[in-house]
Amino acid sequence: MSVYETAQEEMRSEPRRWLVTGAAGFIGSGLVEKLLASGQQVVGLDNFATGKAENLADVRRRVGDSAWGGFSFQEGDIRNLEACRDACSGVDLVLHQAALGSVPRSLEDPIASHESNVNGTLNMLVAARDAGVRRFVFASSSSVYGDDPDLPKVEFRTGRPLSPYAVTKAAGERYVEIFGSAYGLPVASLRYFNVFGPRQDPDGPYAAVIPRWISALMRGAPVRIFGDGETSRDFCYLANAVQANLLAATVADPAALGQAFNVAVGVRTTLNGLFRKLRDRLVGHVPGVADVEPEYGEFRPGDVRHSLADTTSAQRFLGYRPTHSLDQGLDEAMDWYVAAL
Repeated sequence: MSVYETAQEEMRSEPRRWLVTGAAGFIGSGLVEKLLASGQQVVGLDNFATGKAENLADVRRRVGDSAWGGFSFQEGDIRNLEACRDACSGVDLVLHQAALGSVPRSLEDPIASHESNVNGTLNMLVAARDAGVRRFVFASSSSVYGDDPDLPKVEFRTGRPLSPYAVTKAAGERYVEIFGSAYGLPVASLRYFNVFGPRQDPDGPYAAVIPRWISALMRGAPVRIFGDGETSRDFCYLANAVQANLLAATVADPAALGQAFNVAVGVRTTLNGLFRKLRDRLVGHVPGVADVEPEYGEFRPGDVRHSLADTTSAQRFLGYRPTHSLDQGLDEAMDWYVAAL
């Protein structure tokens, strides 16, 4: 039995009360679904700035009314300290996912990104500390590696941030670290690498690449690649990110606390390669898609050229083992994307 399977068995035998911030978002709703399916009590906090009520409705359909009875929702904003305090009341474990994502968004409005991602995280840490929670897990980002050219990315070596978003996540990590060392709050940070999967929003100017391209291919709209298409990413399926959160929240080894961990697969795929994978999977759904080629434009400011994670630390301290490669994740999620888009 893997460490993750053991953790899930222990969760079922000892239900706990969890708080998931950003619960109506893509990753947040994935965590809510997994926790409820495991018999846990879950509090969700979201202000619907980027999250959607239909994500939670979809979770309810998937887990059933009995498991859904373990969920309570609080509409609130992490920029409001009292909302954070209310949400943390009586909570054992906090999975802090709420944030304003997107590098381009942060370049257009750095103040909004700072207020949500830095001030909001500080509010959550204060509320969690004062409530005496047993573990606080922070959703960070691979963007903190900035202009560091070395591959794969290892947690102890980062470069200069390339966007306000990257700065907010780096600042969040520092706050998480200091709340661990100065106040004794048990903490961990997870650096997500390009997470994708069901309930990921395909719309708007800040949509992630996989749902945005699938949506474009299905509608017959142009697929635009910034740069030459040889930019590469370590794409990570949602189930892997959910696993890392639950492991970080329940790991007993004190050496795992206060650290940041990469959450990825450890395989690099170019944007050209990703386009071909998506196009090939849609051939049976969209007539003529096999002949579609992408359009290329200028490189986008703030984008990292290459990204590839070393997951050795997460494997060693958390017992993390990704269950889905990019191909496996696309195969599992494609029916959802096709039906939803």
